Amino acid sequence: MSEFVLRAGTAADAAAVLALNNASVPHVNALDEATLAQIVAMSGHYTVAEDAEGILGFVLCIPSGRAYWSENYAWFGERYDAFLYLDRVAVHSRAQRRGVGRALYDDLHARSRGRWPCITLEVNLRPPNPVSDAFHLAMGYE
Repeated sequence: MSEFVLRAGTAADAAAVLALNNASVPHVNALDEATLAQIVAMSGHYTVAEDAEGILGFVLCIPSGRAYWSENYAWFGERYDAFLYLDRVAVHSRAQRRGVGRALYDDLHARSRGRWPCITLEVNLRPPNPVSDAFHLAMGYE
C-alpha cells in the first residue's frame, strides 16, 4: 500500500466520503448528501486519510452543545458538560489493518488535547464487530 496523508476534510471530499460511509453500513448508518453536509457543517473535527488513489478513511466528530439529532449524542449530552462526540469513522477495505484508523485516531487525540475534556463514542453491538471492539480497547476506550 502506498503512503497516505491526513488532512482536513473539505466540500470536495463529499462524494468520496459519502460513498465510503455508505459502503461501511451496518457499522455506521447510511447517509444521503444533505445529511452528510449537515453533519460536516456542525462538526468540530473532520479529517480524511488520502493516498494517490483517493480517500482511504475519514473521521467526523461533533462537539457538545450542537443541535444534533442523534440519540447517542443526546445520551452523552445528558451526562457530560463538554465533550467531542466521534460520530462516525470509516476506513476503505483496501486500507484496513494498514494503520489508517490508528492514524485518524492519533490525529484526533492530538488535535483534541486541551480543547475538549473527553472524546465520546459508541460501538454497535448488533451486528457484532469484534475488530472494532478490539481496536477501541487498544486505543484506550471503555
